[in-house]
Amino acid sequence: MDIPQMDEPTDLGALFHRLNNQLGVILANAELLDAQLEDDTSRARASQIVTSAVEAISAARYIQERCRH
Repeated sequence: MDIPQMDEPTDLGALFHRLNNQLGVILANAELLDAQLEDDTSRARASQIVTSAVEAISAARYIQERCRH
């Protein structure tokens, strides 16, 4: 996957947008998996992915806010 060159600070907004989109895809698919899996071990793993994706989204938003100030 090629990451575009970032020429100006305003490009950070586009980067955060892409990051949030990808984390949203991971979160949605992990939630679907969690709902469909039947064994406890697999559901626990899917749940870990959900939790990690939510934490990553929060961290990205926090970093984005800090970059604005």
